[in-house]
Amino acid sequence: MPALAAGSSVPFFASKQPQQVLEAGVRLDGRGFEEFRAVFLNTGAISQASGSAYAEFNKTKVMAAVYGPRPSDRKTSFSEQGRLQCDVKLATFATRQRGKSFAQSADERNTSATVQAALEAAVQRHTFPKANVDVYCLILESGGADAAIAITAASLAIADAGIEMYDLVSACSVSRVGGQLLLDPTSDESHHEDAAVLMAMMPSVNLVTQLVMTGEWSNSSSKEALELCMGGCAQIDSVVRQCLQQAAVSS
Repeated sequence: MPALAAGSSVPFFASKQPQQVLEAGVRLDGRGFEEFRAVFLNTGAISQASGSAYAEFNKTKVMAAVYGPRPSDRKTSFSEQGRLQCDVKLATFATRQRGKSFAQSADERNTSATVQAALEAAVQRHTFPKANVDVYCLILESGGADAAIAITAASLAIADAGIEMYDLVSACSVSRVGGQLLLDPTSDESHHEDAAVLMAMMPSVNLVTQLVMTGEWSNSSSKEALELCMGGCAQIDSVVRQCLQQAAVSS
């Protein structure tokens, strides 16, 4: 698989959705089937937060902020495990659709639950009993693989906050379009998919923390998709660790 490289910012609001996303067996953006978009990661973007991260995968842009650990509500009974709460919101200008409500939608609630489940296994919650860690993800631009990128950004923000983890969590998505598996799909590619996989894992300990599969899969095709996701998570993990190392050097 090609190595990942940081990319510069791109304009908001893509052109109209194309009728097809593969032309003569080639993706419209010129990538290989097993290639990520240009990736840019950064930490410390929000000074008021305990930790924060910004993730940009070409036209998908996510900001994550972490607050805590901080004391939980007094009404909450004592627990030896701290509480991790994740909230994902889509900015009103993040998609082609305008007039989005400020209230959290069903999709946002589902994405929040997906992100939270992916992260809970990685955070050492016993280190902050009867306390909360709140994770907020804002999708600034929805360009595809939003949930996977939100998971990666949130994990990076938790690490930036200095909260103890068993391992970093990296995530990636795969779409199947016309029988072809596409790593890190764009929103246009996802629109044309007939099946998809979202995987989050802790690569250093080889543990999957979240897996969502949609559509119909044969044993062979599901195995191929899962292997592609695992390889993708390993690539993202390398970029995340490089980002943290650079942040440590510059601090």
